Amino acid sequence: MSPKDELGKHGEQVAVDYLRAEGMQILDRNWRCRHGEIDVIAEDGTNLVVIEVKTRSGRTHGTALEAVRPAKLARLRMLAAKWLAAQPRRFDFVRVDVIALERIGDDFAIRHVRGAI
Repeated sequence: MSPKDELGKHGEQVAVDYLRAEGMQILDRNWRCRHGEIDVIAEDGTNLVVIEVKTRSGRTHGTALEAVRPAKLARLRMLAAKWLAAQPRRFDFVRVDVIALERIGDDFAIRHVRGAI
């Protein structure tokens, strides 16, 4: 696994631990279909939350949050609909969040943007 892939995998685990600490239940991780992938799918009360996780080791290529463009958010909305179509459960609301992680030494700074649409 490349260092970039390892950083991403570690960042995603940090994000999942953070979400659980915030009281969310993780329903799925790295869900894929032919149209793309959702990093994390969680339940926040009666709401479904689709979460894009971006991890950066520095700001050479911009911040982690800047890496999530409107086209990516639109794709996540489409993917959320596909995931929901295969589920027997229904949710009151569907939200797309972004968790941006930036490495600071051996730790991460976490920025959680709820309802990034």
